[in-house]
This record gives sequence, C-alpha cells and structure tokens, in this order.
Amino acid sequence: MTSFGYTLSSEEHAPADLVRNAARAEEVGFDFVSISDHYHPWVSEQGHSPFVWSVLGAISEATESIGVGIGVTCPIMRVHPAIIAQAAATTSLLLRGRFFLGVGTGEALNEHILGQRWPRPEVRLAMLEEAVDVVRQLWTGDTVDHSGAFYEVENAKLFDPPARPVPIVVSGFGPKAAQLAGRIGDGYWGHAPEDRLIQAYAAAGGAGPRYAQLNVCWAPDEATARQTVHREWPNGGITGQLAQDLPTWTHFEEAAQMVSEQEAVGPTPCGPDPGPVIESVRAYVGAGYDHLYFHQVGPDQEGFFHFWQEHLQPALAAVGAAPAR
Repeated sequence: MTSFGYTLSSEEHAPADLVRNAARAEEVGFDFVSISDHYHPWVSEQGHSPFVWSVLGAISEATESIGVGIGVTCPIMRVHPAIIAQAAATTSLLLRGRFFLGVGTGEALNEHILGQRWPRPEVRLAMLEEAVDVVRQLWTGDTVDHSGAFYEVENAKLFDPPARPVPIVVSGFGPKAAQLAGRIGDGYWGHAPEDRLIQAYAAAGGAGPRYAQLNVCWAPDEATARQTVHREWPNGGITGQLAQDLPTWTHFEEAAQMVSEQEAVGPTPCGPDPGPVIESVRAYVGAGYDHLYFHQVGPDQEGFFHFWQEHLQPALAAVGAAPAR
C-alpha cells in the first residue's frame, strides 16, 4: 500500500504556518509530513527559511499521530554530524518515535555559509557516509571518540538517545548515491520516477521505504497555477549540477530569468483536475516508490487541503492507491 504525505516547505512558509500546516495535514488524513531544511530560500519570492529543528519541536506538540520526517538535512558541513545526532534524538523523543531522518549531500545554497570550500560530489558522498556512521554511534548512548577522514568527535555521549531506532533515509540523485543509500540507509529518497535508481538502491542491499516528492499546484484554473509555479518555484526549471553549486538565492534568481513558464512547470500538475496528479503518482509507483508526498507550490495551502479531501484522496482510493492511514 502506498503511503501519502505532505510537504512542509520551509522556503515558502513562516514557522507558525508550518506548524499549522502540519496539524492540518494530520487532520485531513495524510500519513506523514516531510519538512525541508534550508538556510536560504531558492529565490526571494519564496521568502522564508526558519530553523527546522525549532519548528519540529513545535510540530511535536501540535500533532499526535502523523509521521514526521526531515527531507532532507545535510550533516556534512553547516551542522556537524554530532549535533545532528543530538537534534534528531531529541526530536524523536518529542515525537514519541514518529520521526524519521532524511539526509543528503546538500546544496551550496545552504551549506557554504560558514566559508568552507564546497566539496566535489564524490567527496560529499564520502563525507555523508562518515557522518551517518557518527550519528549511529552516538544514538547508542555510549561515549564516542571518533577520528575519521572528515570528522573528529571527542568524549561525546547523548544522555537522551532515541528510545527506538530512528530510520535514516538517504537522498540520492544518481546511481552512486542510490548505492550508498542501499549500503548505509534504512530507506531511499529519490527525485524522479526512474526505476534504475530504485534498482541500484536494491542491488546495494536497500530494502527499506522509497520516498519521493511530487510537486503540484492546485488552483481554481490551470493558467493561475502555472503562473504561480513560474513565480514561486522557478528553481524547478534549474536542473543538474547547477542546482547543487549555485551559492546564493540571487544566483538562482539570475538563472531563473532564463527559465520559461513551460520549463518551470515541466511535469508539475497544475489546476483543479486530479487526473494529472494521479498519472504522476502512477509513474512513481510504477518505478518502485511507496512513500509519495505532495508539495503544493505557492501560498494557497488550504485550497490544496480541500482538493486533497474532496477530489485527490478519493481518486487515489478509486485506482487502488489509497493512503495507508
């Protein structure tokens, strides 16, 4: 059975709104929420970027049963993996075991801010592997001393370790990252309906859940939705290595000037018809994903919640893809 979730887009919403949206997602029957961890928005129009761990603490008080994940954090530069281990352990305790930790190699947009050199992709993958090892060591509650290729940890002990194992879901855009997810992760976070990456994950030993985000934009009409995507989420049309290496929102805005509405929208379902969303879901399920979550682009989150309840959720149930909750 496919699980369906909802995106808490930190780049587009203020902290209190993210907490309210999480509570609404639980109320309308989503299985889980995934919250992004950014220091900057992609472009100024999005307008927000709160500290994700504070927001997660508030969400733990505003919700009761919905799964909550961070999708994803980068434990290799901006925040040391020993601090990620403590933050995630505390969050898991507050959420009473409902928390899962998504990790990835990040983007320069968020991770370069302390003046460190932005590493090559293969170096970032090696850093991520070591970082996950540090996190898992600390979650045991034992005193940890670690001297690795990238990180030093000395006399570190979590006196509030997780009460139960926290699943680590590893993000990956290409085969090497998918293989790493299979080796070190409890799940895979993919970004396209491509079965080759799921196969790479499985071949490397991956047997956990497979997550993917589906961008959508509900609006009363398709034209309005397309305009919203072009204005609010033009970074969707900036693909490849460029999206990982541009260091500031102003660089993304310069690149976005070359992105047409068609390029920004791409395969994003726009408007009031659930049909294109269903087709997108089918593509991801067909590729092997079993945890899909919807990112409603733009400010009208309440409109999307009504769309989910009245049209999308029943349509998914009708095609045999009902939520697991």
